[in-house]
Amino acid sequence: MQRILVIDDDTDICLLLRRFLSKNGYEVAIAQNGQTGLSLLEDFSPDLVMTDFRLGDLDGGQILRKIKERFPEVPVLIITGYSDIKIAIDVMKQGAFDYITKPLFPDEILLTIKKALSGEKPDGSMQTTAEKENGATKSTNKSTRSKPDSNYIFGNGPESKNLYRQIDLVAPTNYSVIIYGESGSGKESIAQEIHKRSKRANGPFIAMDCGAISKELAASEMFGHEKGSFTGALNQKIGHFEMANGGTLFLDEVANLPYDVQVALLRVVQERKLRRIGGNKEISVDVRILVASNERLMESCRKGKFREDLYHRFNEFSLDVPPLRDRKADILEFAQFFLETTNAELGKDIKGFDEDVKAAFLSYPWYGNLREMRNVVKRSTLLSDGDYIESKSLPFEIINYSRLLFSEPTQPVISEDIVPKQEEPAKPNLKSAALDAEYEMILQVLKQVNYNKSKAAQVLSIDRKTLYNKMKSYNL
Repeated sequence: MQRILVIDDDTDICLLLRRFLSKNGYEVAIAQNGQTGLSLLEDFSPDLVMTDFRLGDLDGGQILRKIKERFPEVPVLIITGYSDIKIAIDVMKQGAFDYITKPLFPDEILLTIKKALSGEKPDGSMQTTAEKENGATKSTNKSTRSKPDSNYIFGNGPESKNLYRQIDLVAPTNYSVIIYGESGSGKESIAQEIHKRSKRANGPFIAMDCGAISKELAASEMFGHEKGSFTGALNQKIGHFEMANGGTLFLDEVANLPYDVQVALLRVVQERKLRRIGGNKEISVDVRILVASNERLMESCRKGKFREDLYHRFNEFSLDVPPLRDRKADILEFAQFFLETTNAELGKDIKGFDEDVKAAFLSYPWYGNLREMRNVVKRSTLLSDGDYIESKSLPFEIINYSRLLFSEPTQPVISEDIVPKQEEPAKPNLKSAALDAEYEMILQVLKQVNYNKSKAAQVLSIDRKTLYNKMKSYNL
């Protein structure tokens, strides 16, 4: 059973967290001041520490330093209020895994704890070998094979080298950058790479997913709000712009921003000043803006979804991230990278992939790009017991992709309810093979985006109405 130490001077929070985490299978110890918490480290030997940032005797920074001096491998989560977020981000630079804001939400707490204990980073990527070694991980039987110290795999193919050259070129500047690429291709990781190579590397990197925020909350998330500024505004909130002050703000799927927020954003970009919702004070901000989109912003401008003046503000430089299917020279290298990170996570030492698996990887189109490949390799590694991953460990749609593409209509791989029965056996024809392949593609993309039809339509480069019609015809 994994152990969690909770340090908070609020008795109710301590008891609440102990009850909640115990129900979810963790052994929990609590301490109501910093010194007591530090004294419990030796005896309790926690796998993770959750500590309030503001304690009576010590603050979050002091607690973190003392924990890392004695137990550098233990991840630390900072509990903080909205008004302390900027400070919490600074503490993260000193080695905290992540922060959780009050009021505390059970789902958020569990998700963050699971990421921390699994070795996954707050952004969803996995820790590299160098990061694990710097953390002096407890497990001694994990793979120690070296991996690139980066959140993103660049590869050695011509497309990858060209992308890397462009990042090297634009990173040291203060240009705004538009990053184009399909879902799962690593746009946020590229933005992080630009930030790390910039003069703002010591400042915060703040990411905002514009496609995952409701229209009503978008302005509050971006610019912040004052207490009482609208129904439900129980506390002052610092927006993403302020949090990114002195560093980089990454706006993912920026075309999804509501039009009125785009108007306010244009003013902030031009004047480098903002006002929180309900506030009168102008706040100066020094932020480099990187944006990402899986559709061309100029096309969004033509459709009336995106302001053209804002587009030109952002379009000082643009990068195109090629989809994984267009980077054949790097596919096996990427797969090996994910294998090594998963080996380290699971304590395995699988050496590679057999020839059938390599052939399947090279022929499969990877509609979900690097995200899909990472998940496939993680699953296959978990299922494999030998020295090499074999085809039996791969998902059906990958190992059978070629057969799906060229299957005969008289022996359909998909359900008979999906492809209409023919009166008599017919010869193989391209149309039937295309139907099979199209069905599998749509199903795979829907799974990748958790059946979000809007995102699936974007990934497939079709409109939502076309997607609905195809899903109806395939009984999906």
